[in-house]
Amino acid sequence: MKRLFDTIANIFKIEELRDRILLTLGLILVYRLGSFVVLPGVDPIVLEEASEGATGLAALLNIFAGGAFSRASVFALGIMPYISASIIMQLLGIAVPAVQKMQKEGESGRRKITQYTRFLTIAITAGQAPGYLATQVPDAAIVNPGFMSFTLPSIVILTAGTLFVMWLGEKITDRGIGNGISLIIMIGIIAGLPTAFLFEFDKQMGDGGGGLVIILIEVLILLVVILLTVLLVQGVRRVPVNFARKVAGGQQQAQGARQYIPLKVNASGVMPIIFAQALMMIPITLVNFSQSEDLTGWASLFNDISGFWYNLIFAVMIILFTYFYTAITINPQQMADDLKKNNGFIPGVRPGQDTSNFLDNVLSRITLPGAVFLAFIAILPAFAINAGVSNNFALFFGGTSLLIMVGVVLDTLQQIESYLLMRHYDGLMKSGKLKGRASAFGMAG
Repeated sequence: MKRLFDTIANIFKIEELRDRILLTLGLILVYRLGSFVVLPGVDPIVLEEASEGATGLAALLNIFAGGAFSRASVFALGIMPYISASIIMQLLGIAVPAVQKMQKEGESGRRKITQYTRFLTIAITAGQAPGYLATQVPDAAIVNPGFMSFTLPSIVILTAGTLFVMWLGEKITDRGIGNGISLIIMIGIIAGLPTAFLFEFDKQMGDGGGGLVIILIEVLILLVVILLTVLLVQGVRRVPVNFARKVAGGQQQAQGARQYIPLKVNASGVMPIIFAQALMMIPITLVNFSQSEDLTGWASLFNDISGFWYNLIFAVMIILFTYFYTAITINPQQMADDLKKNNGFIPGVRPGQDTSNFLDNVLSRITLPGAVFLAFIAILPAFAINAGVSNNFALFFGGTSLLIMVGVVLDTLQQIESYLLMRHYDGLMKSGKLKGRASAFGMAG
């Protein structure tokens, strides 16, 4: 305990780190306050009665938005349109030569991609806002209905709200601590945890509940799942690499520095889950534009997040997308070429194509268990729901919510530890080293 207080004291001794943490907390507070500001012209009391007990994907989206989704807040759409725009730009970088060229232009290219991502965010938000108003805000909650009096102003406000949240995330990344976009999503997720736990507590302590013993078992299982998720996020396969050492006469020897190539077991982060969830939402979106009973019955399978078919299809898609995203983000041939240029080699493997094939084989072997484990974590909430856990609390037993929380916390702690070590203070751990990731989504925020 004394070490914990000493570490906190050391954090606030470093002026730059202290200022960054305080700025981050301040901007997060602004985001949380804004999530309670309801759209003008919406009766919050009627809306709360209409949205009470929401399940399925609506409940999941509400968790990501920190409750703003169900409250019809000015931040109702949250940061997800920006995430969608970033994903689209990443995919365009594979298929469109012009975007590929920008990615290779360094800082200037990165600024151009960021600007295009912002424009795309505006378009996506403006497209999603009418659908949100039509499906999530009942007519009874609208004080003065009409396109010019309510719909159009609400679309503008929702779009501006998403852009403001995006700006907050970028400011946290630039001048705060951690990845701003990921932190905003994590704070939204954590904000719903106390309410979900209290609801589960009341349920288990009430008539027909399992009592305190069941609650303790659920908390223990949740802690075990968090531990497994940390192992998934932190797991790496270290490939040893030797670098030739130059000696007198321009000759080289192989007894140079020895390093490692860390290949992550889960190199794709939560991106496969996000891709899969986006596709799983397509049938529900089609229902909103069609009154066909057959389509509604077929699509209803995809709205039941605890159903067998939903989770089977969901798990298969996650495994496939894990291989896909790992393939487009990690290039063994490029790694082999870089090693060769820097006089590096893997012991027992010839430089060049043999090194590329070796890295590709290692990556394929570690990706399979990583993909299966990722799919298992993603569908754990369904097992929890079927075991009797309330829907909102069950969503914290795995899936995107838990992976984002674990990934962001580890990344933020890793940045704090870097500041401490640079100032010659003890790190956050007595032994070992925290390994974060650049973002919960495998991309710069």
